[in-house]
Amino acid sequence: MRRLIPFLPKPPVVPVIRLSGTIGTGTRGLNDEALAPLIEKAFKLKPVAVALAINSPGGSAVQSSLIAARIRRLADEKKIPVHAFVEDVAASGGYWLSCAADDIWVDPSSLVGSIGVIFASFGFPELMARQGVERRVVTAGKSKSFADPFLPQKPEDIDRLKALQTPIHQAFIDHVKHSRGQRLSKTADLFNADIWVGQQSVDLGLADGIAHMVPKLKDLYGDKVRLLPLGRKRSLFQRLGLSVIDETLGAVEDRALWARYGL
Repeated sequence: MRRLIPFLPKPPVVPVIRLSGTIGTGTRGLNDEALAPLIEKAFKLKPVAVALAINSPGGSAVQSSLIAARIRRLADEKKIPVHAFVEDVAASGGYWLSCAADDIWVDPSSLVGSIGVIFASFGFPELMARQGVERRVVTAGKSKSFADPFLPQKPEDIDRLKALQTPIHQAFIDHVKHSRGQRLSKTADLFNADIWVGQQSVDLGLADGIAHMVPKLKDLYGDKVRLLPLGRKRSLFQRLGLSVIDETLGAVEDRALWARYGL
C-alpha cells in the first residue's frame, strides 16, 4: 500500500553488512573483491546510516585495509554515518574493520583489540632428518629460501620477519589513531596486541559503549527504522559442493585463528 501512495513518508533504512569470518583472499575469507558490490550497494540505497555486524579474528592486513578504506571513502563521500557492532570478537584485522566506522559498539563479553602483526608457521627439519629425507634447495638470490619450514630457523630470518612486520604494525596503529582520535586512552599501551573484554575496551577508548544493533539503531533513528541485511552470494562451485578441498584446508586455518580467542 505504501508503494501506491508515494507521498507517505518512508521509514529510514539502515543496510547491515555482515563481516563475519577470517579476512583473506579466496572463496572463504572476507576480502575486498567479494565485499565491494555489497558495500557499494549499501551506500547507493540512500540510507540514514550503514551498520557493520563484525565477528572476525583477523587475517590479511592488506584485505583489512582495502575493505576498511572502501567503507570509509564511501561514508565520507556520501556523508553517511557508519556504526560497527561487535559480536564475539573484533581482533587484529577484525578491529581494523571496526575502525572504518564512526563509532563501535560491543557486547559485555566481546573480545576487542589485538592491534599487532603475527607470522606463524611450522618447522620440520628434525622430523625430516629422522625419516632420512634430504632437503635440496637451489636459489638465485640468498633470500629465496627465507623462512623455509624444512630448514632450521635462522636468527637472520627472525630479524627479517620483524623488519617486515614493523611497517605493517605501524600502518595498523596509524589507522586506529586516525579513526579513534582523542577517544583513545592516553596512558594505556594499546598497541602491544593485548585483548580486552567489553567494558574494558570502552574504558580504553577502543569502543564507544555497550549496545546491541537493533535497540541502538532504534534509539538513534526511531522505532520505525528498517534494517536491511546484505549478504554475499555463494559461488556456483560452493553451491554445488565442488570446492571441498579448498573448504577443508581453509577451515583448518580458520579454526586456528578462532582458537586463539577461545572460540
